[in-house]
Amino acid sequence: MTYRAIALDLDGTLLTAKKTILPASVEALALARQAGIKVLIVSGRHHSAIRPFYQALELDTPAICCNGSYLYHYQTKRTSEGHPLTSEQARGVLKKLQQFDIHGLMYADDHMFYEKPTGHVVRALAWSETLPADQRPHFRHVESLEEETSRAHQIWKFATHHPDNAHLNGFAQQVEQGLGVTCEWSWKDQVDVAQSGNSKGKLLRRWVEEQGLQMQDIVAFGDNFNDISMLSTVGLGVAMGNSADAVKESADVVIGHNEEPGIAELIMKRIL
Repeated sequence: MTYRAIALDLDGTLLTAKKTILPASVEALALARQAGIKVLIVSGRHHSAIRPFYQALELDTPAICCNGSYLYHYQTKRTSEGHPLTSEQARGVLKKLQQFDIHGLMYADDHMFYEKPTGHVVRALAWSETLPADQRPHFRHVESLEEETSRAHQIWKFATHHPDNAHLNGFAQQVEQGLGVTCEWSWKDQVDVAQSGNSKGKLLRRWVEEQGLQMQDIVAFGDNFNDISMLSTVGLGVAMGNSADAVKESADVVIGHNEEPGIAELIMKRIL
């Protein structure tokens, strides 16, 4: 089978726990690009938080951001294929967050907004400070997320965190049923809230078809529940060894942990 594009999740997949890309992965992906294979990042992240890795890989494709909520084109600094939340939906999500005493980040336009510096925010800001100034993600502290819903042009998603998974799951069930939104687990303690129908797999398919390709031409790598929509629909779905069982079951192949060079090894053996 000849594959013509590689779709890559970031956290837990291409990235190590220290938010770095293994040198072997960088080298293998560069060889894939030299062979004419397109490389595409497909992430739950905001485009400003994808940028450091996009630049490290020297990509020229757009990135699929916020679990398929939009495409971001770094060369022109424009979005396309956007399917954001409405301001009314966003205010409804905020009301539910308050009821469940959960703090969230709101990804809107070019920034990630937060009211309180939760542990997740503190860690993200600390990581951001290790980057060159022009690569730092756009976090912004605000007094009121609700006020920002009126100012924002495009509200991409909410990233919600809580140490009690049962509590977070209860929030997700209520907000999904009541507001017509999609909730997906993107990390062990994070549920992302986005517009109903958005998924990595759905937007990946649209991009693939625009390139004159088919999903069977694609290899996708992922590790979490928000990756299932693409792992289960491409020609070769590859789950990381650190994935949950349901994610592994949705894939065609399971490779090593994200701290190991499994991505590079598979590219060299099965794609090039």
